[in-house]
Amino acid sequence: MSAIKNVAVVGGSGNLGAPVVQALIEAGFNVTVLSRPDSKATFPSNVRVHRTDYSSNTSIAEALKGQDAVVSTIATPALNQQVAVIEEAVKAGVKRFIPSEFGINTQKADGGIKKILGGKISLQEKLKKTAAEHKEFSWTGISTGIFFDWGLEHGFGYNLKEKTATVFDSGNEPFTATNLPTIGKAVAAVLKHPEQTANKYIEVASFVTTQNEIVKNLEEATGAKFTIDHRNTAETQKIADEKLAKGDFSSFRDYLTVYVYADGKGQSPKESELANKEIGLEKDDLKASIKAVLAKI
Repeated sequence: MSAIKNVAVVGGSGNLGAPVVQALIEAGFNVTVLSRPDSKATFPSNVRVHRTDYSSNTSIAEALKGQDAVVSTIATPALNQQVAVIEEAVKAGVKRFIPSEFGINTQKADGGIKKILGGKISLQEKLKKTAAEHKEFSWTGISTGIFFDWGLEHGFGYNLKEKTATVFDSGNEPFTATNLPTIGKAVAAVLKHPEQTANKYIEVASFVTTQNEIVKNLEEATGAKFTIDHRNTAETQKIADEKLAKGDFSSFRDYLTVYVYADGKGQSPKESELANKEIGLEKDDLKASIKAVLAKI
């Protein structure tokens, strides 16, 4: 496979899209962002912006002319828009498509969370089929675990101002987490290693940690004792099932809590299963990551 130079990013102004765009620029790629016609988002001066109407295949096709790769960081409610982008990408001769996967490993998902993430899973099947039918086209799915810095900053399980934390079960279940800038670097690294990452689903991480380890480091960094609210994931599972039965998809957060924190779930990949080394992606330091978030708030 020839080198990838020109990269189009779908959803480049979001919480994840912005660091992906920045990482691609820093890695030396020529970046085009597909932005909605009415978007007020701004981008670095060296980024080409194509105002794209996702309801128009012609508009999508125009945006993808000359692109070697497409990276989708599109939000979950708009996942279906990727189908048209994939189809036009094939026609445009795009070599690599990275879907809006990220987050947990959907290939391990089951139960309610699998139902909610069904759009991501079905898209993987479309990508596999498309790659089989068009040998010049390939894809890479990237699982990153939870978004660590973003989640910590926005109070997912930890209230940094009030010095409180919610810990589920024993708090000792290992899980993977990745900072947003490192997710951007992972995308760039995948595109720098097209042969090694073609038609694969990989897992990367800033680090493997536990809830208790995070609390310990928060207390050390702040010099304050955190008040812990201990909860049981079995109860959280029950709440999630009741919500989903009513069509309430806010149950995703509850299911995610169970998936990540439940004792004995074993969802975290082993160090040997992470692709960091294969693609040359450096890990982050947990203590430094926590201090960086604390400095922001």
